Amino acid sequence: MEVFTFSSESVGAGHPDKVADFISDCVLDACLAQDPRSRVACETLVKDGNVVLAGEITTSATLDFDSIVRNAIREIGYVDSRDDAVFHAGTVKILNLLGQQSPDIAQGVDAAAASGKSTAEQGAGDQGIMFGYATDETPELMPAPVMFAHRILRKLEEIRKNPAEPAARWLRPDCKSQVAVRYENGVPAAIENVVLSTQHTEEVSHAEIVKFGEALIRSVLPAEFISSETKFFINPTGKFVIGGPNGDAGLTGRKIIVDTYGGVGRHGGGAFSGKDPSKVDRSGAYMCRWVAKNIVAAGLAKRCELQVAYAIGEPEPTSIHVDTFGTGTVSDEKIIAAVKKVFSFKPAAIIKQLDLLRPIYAGTVQYGHFTKSELPWEQTDKVCELKVAIG
Repeated sequence: MEVFTFSSESVGAGHPDKVADFISDCVLDACLAQDPRSRVACETLVKDGNVVLAGEITTSATLDFDSIVRNAIREIGYVDSRDDAVFHAGTVKILNLLGQQSPDIAQGVDAAAASGKSTAEQGAGDQGIMFGYATDETPELMPAPVMFAHRILRKLEEIRKNPAEPAARWLRPDCKSQVAVRYENGVPAAIENVVLSTQHTEEVSHAEIVKFGEALIRSVLPAEFISSETKFFINPTGKFVIGGPNGDAGLTGRKIIVDTYGGVGRHGGGAFSGKDPSKVDRSGAYMCRWVAKNIVAAGLAKRCELQVAYAIGEPEPTSIHVDTFGTGTVSDEKIIAAVKKVFSFKPAAIIKQLDLLRPIYAGTVQYGHFTKSELPWEQTDKVCELKVAIG
């Protein structure tokens, strides 16, 4: 019997990197709400009481960046005066270094004939490789370790934002989780350990945090996977009062493994947040997830990883690869052929198929971009077409 342990982590909305991601995607959504053809590449840096915006935006939208940033921070929950207002929605200093997209990039991406461009179709916003992954080990068709880690922090945020919950008086926005799952013959069999660290106020005792944390973990993870041998590491340093951008700098795009598959599936390296869908780093990865999820949902494989590659300015991918890790009910070659019949991987087609020119991106930031049933790339609406294409 093959036995191994795999761990994945998640971070909460108040983690400095996630604060930066959220601000970047709030800027993107504000652009798309007014001008669906906006070109956005917005990076955010947060540290102490400062927010720096940088990157390139080309849009007809009229934006109040000050309000966008402060509302994003307020929604996360950095509003309590007991945090000594080091990082606070009402008092942060904002430095705006945003410029316009380079015309050299635009001429390669725009769907218009241009000097030196081989096609009039919309091209990829950059070269690169993107991956998508799906597995039947959870209802979301996601790897169990990262889904379990996300579940813990979703529940923690729900409690923190509910004034009726006793723990809401001492919980603060920054938090992290990590779950180690033991696999037997490729199937999740047990949870070996769970790590949970949550920011808190000074007055709460460590014993109270540990008791609360263990109860929370047990309430959201499968009881059959937890035994007397499962270890819980809750606020293992003993104190976590200073957190968020006051404790560490945050930067857009530094949590790409949390955003995707927890390290189980491969990653092409490109971050998502702050980028409009002409950037295939984002839209191509969403497309690959959609395709891989439909392959697994169609019963064509128990696990599937899909890779696409692009050249900047070119509409057709330079390669498409499917790997079902020996779990396919038909050959990978047949699956690739069916995929090419059912889906188009041209950037303009991806945007149309997934209806991406909408302000939907702030809702992708927390707890993974591939875990929310309402998102278009999480739909299993191509199962029948794939089965027909397979024949």
